[in-house]
Amino acid sequence: MTRSYRRLRRGAVTAAAVCILVVPLGGGTAFGAPSLAPTTATGMEQPSPSPSPTDDFRALTPEVKQQVDEAVQRVMREANVPGVTVGLWTPDKGNHVRSFGVADKDSGRRMSPDLYMRIGSETETFTVTALLKLVDDGKVELDDTIGEYVDGVPGGDRITLRQLAGMRSGLFNYTEDPDFFKALTSDPQRSFTPQQLLDYAFKHPVLFQPGEKFSYCNTNLILLGLVVEEVGGQPVGEYIEEHILEPAGMDRTLFPTDAAFPSPHAQGYTNQTADGKVANSTDWNPSWGWAAGAMISTLEDLRTWAPTVATGVLPDGDTLISPATQEQRLDTPRTGIPGAGYGLGIFNVDGWIGHNGSLPGYESLTIYLPSARATIVVLLNTDIDHDDTEPSTLLGDAITKIVSPQHVFNLPAQPAAR
Repeated sequence: MTRSYRRLRRGAVTAAAVCILVVPLGGGTAFGAPSLAPTTATGMEQPSPSPSPTDDFRALTPEVKQQVDEAVQRVMREANVPGVTVGLWTPDKGNHVRSFGVADKDSGRRMSPDLYMRIGSETETFTVTALLKLVDDGKVELDDTIGEYVDGVPGGDRITLRQLAGMRSGLFNYTEDPDFFKALTSDPQRSFTPQQLLDYAFKHPVLFQPGEKFSYCNTNLILLGLVVEEVGGQPVGEYIEEHILEPAGMDRTLFPTDAAFPSPHAQGYTNQTADGKVANSTDWNPSWGWAAGAMISTLEDLRTWAPTVATGVLPDGDTLISPATQEQRLDTPRTGIPGAGYGLGIFNVDGWIGHNGSLPGYESLTIYLPSARATIVVLLNTDIDHDDTEPSTLLGDAITKIVSPQHVFNLPAQPAAR
């Protein structure tokens, strides 16, 4: 098995990426540790949109900003990252936005905060939010089985929508299938249908009984995308745009249906190729990620999304997700990854709520710390691991060790479960 295949099947999360986060490429690492006792996303009451600020986040003084910049540049050197944009925002302790390195290695064009970037498994936060809006509308229930909506799912009469959104279905992750990897890397421009992606997964037996453990699986999100389309009555990308992006004012976020990439954007660099050599993956067709990983966004839009997805409240104060449904979303049972829990399409890593994402050539991290009302967004134009760890995880760890030492974002690499 080639190294690049191992990397691809992990998808969006390292340890976990959430694809999550991970990376996982449109998706994330598969994990197999048993679920432990449930915890809330913050270890306390359901977070409100604006809890009182605490000492959980350091003031972004010139000295602290310099420390952040130096840490980012150190990770870039060690992990050979071409370009990175980092944003940190708080209501009362300052903001900091910086870009480093290059967006294009050939031309030397500099990285900048205004670029469109592929966000991989962060797509899953939007797909699950769409599902939860349908729950609030009374059109579906989280404990409905997937078999009520999609035919041919192994064990579909026992797997619930809740288990799909929580990565506890037991289904095989299609990005781990060797035939899928061969098809993708032999023709990165090809378009995959959702059913083709499911076919790669469904030829494998289930890995465990539904609800038995946590295992990051992009197949889950393909199925939830189909549910959103059937119940919502429109393509999943259109549903997300109308019911999530427009109310949130996120007009630079999109769900592409082909390889089109708005300008300006960064070039992406990956080693997830048939021969393991580094290639420019900017124009690869993201259809293989679909509802698990195809979306594109920007730094400012993700700044908006971080508190919105973590609280269920829109920037104007209106409700995106009802408090009762949001409370279920933020019930984050442990995953077996130290310090990390996973709810419904969302991580809690030592108090930081959000997701990471990875698609060949791109990685992202969008997280929110409710106790400090602090947001961090990291965008970079490579997904090549350093010492078996995703560069987005390295950056998240390095930044939070400085600004929130009591809450460090870290997803240690774990062996994938089969």
